[in-house]
Amino acid sequence: MNFDYTPKVQALRETLLAFFDEHIYPNEQAFAAEIARNRQDGNAWAPTDLIETLKQRARDAGLWNLFLPASQRGAGLTNLEYAPLCEIMGRVPWSPEVFNCNAPDTGNMETLERYASEAGKREWLEPLLQGQIRSAFLMTEPEVASSDATNIQTRITRDGDSYVINGHKWWSTGAGDPRCKLYIVMGKTDPDAPRHQQQSMILVPADATGITVRRPLTVFGYDDAPHGHMDITLDNVRVPASNLLLGEGRGFEIAQGRLGPGRIHHCMRLIGLAERALELMSKRVLQRVAFGKPIAAQSVTQERIAEARCMIEQARLLTLKTACMMDTVGNKGARGEIAMIKVVAPNMACQVIDWAIQAHGAAGMSDDFPLAYAYTCARTLRFADGPDEVHRNAIAKLELAKYTDANLAPRGDDGQEAGASK
Repeated sequence: MNFDYTPKVQALRETLLAFFDEHIYPNEQAFAAEIARNRQDGNAWAPTDLIETLKQRARDAGLWNLFLPASQRGAGLTNLEYAPLCEIMGRVPWSPEVFNCNAPDTGNMETLERYASEAGKREWLEPLLQGQIRSAFLMTEPEVASSDATNIQTRITRDGDSYVINGHKWWSTGAGDPRCKLYIVMGKTDPDAPRHQQQSMILVPADATGITVRRPLTVFGYDDAPHGHMDITLDNVRVPASNLLLGEGRGFEIAQGRLGPGRIHHCMRLIGLAERALELMSKRVLQRVAFGKPIAAQSVTQERIAEARCMIEQARLLTLKTACMMDTVGNKGARGEIAMIKVVAPNMACQVIDWAIQAHGAAGMSDDFPLAYAYTCARTLRFADGPDEVHRNAIAKLELAKYTDANLAPRGDDGQEAGASK
């Protein structure tokens, strides 16, 4: 496997790094200040002017829709080519939206690109690609263990030329943004069908009658405004039958197509986040003195820095291998690697960021530094798009299947999610 940057990627990477130096890092405090002003004005959910300004600059720089592979609508990069660019965007959690490469919109755009009708693409995909609207993915439910997505209770019932939807969803990331115009909803169309053919996915306008956004959910005290993670009920929500994606019983098939890229994108960004944490940690320990010598001279500090570097490099290599396999053998062929990196990257990032927090002392737990929120993001991703335990189970089954009865092999339903709205 060749992980060298292609000339196109090298040029994009240099442009992206320069954009961060000029527009992202200098505006981290400005972004936080604008969010704070919106809160003081009583509207924490208002989109930020800063993001909108930077989005146009990113488009002008040719840094737009980099994520969408094998498509004339995007940059046409492979997963492997996108990896180093996505890693850079992960260094600042709010930055992917600047480049229209933010979750859950990326996963939703890929879903629409692959599975929506031409009419659906015109209505929803095009404005999403233009960054004019946002979207949410409604899969997780509060009343059931969503790590097993077959537990989903939301019903999607055919009624003439319509489907009627009833259910309760939560952790619907992006649904708090007033620009969120589309929900992709997973529910059961036939509870009597075989276990993995009961579920379907359907496009639901966010302003449809019967939808109630009940509350935002917080993660370690952060509400992630202005996009948020919302608790939503759907009460006799009626949409045209043509809004169903692919057909009844195809929900798991669509989920596999959507969540594979979504999972690796999270891992790419987490590597960038861990790199930023290690960078901040290294600078901090060189500047601070304790017990008569720089913290950097303490052996425990050096051991942690060395271990962090090893862990980041290992996770990056596994991510690149996974991206290469997705490009060459497809998401199904790479399902073991996707599961492995989804376990490895969040745990790696949590540990590296935790060490960085420790090196900053009590300040590391405050919002004076980006580490507390970085840890929140990394810890969340041990649940989003599938908890660690589900992915480890899938990995183990693939491994055991090499030596035992083929019936142990995963059926392609590797749990999907808890918090798959990400």
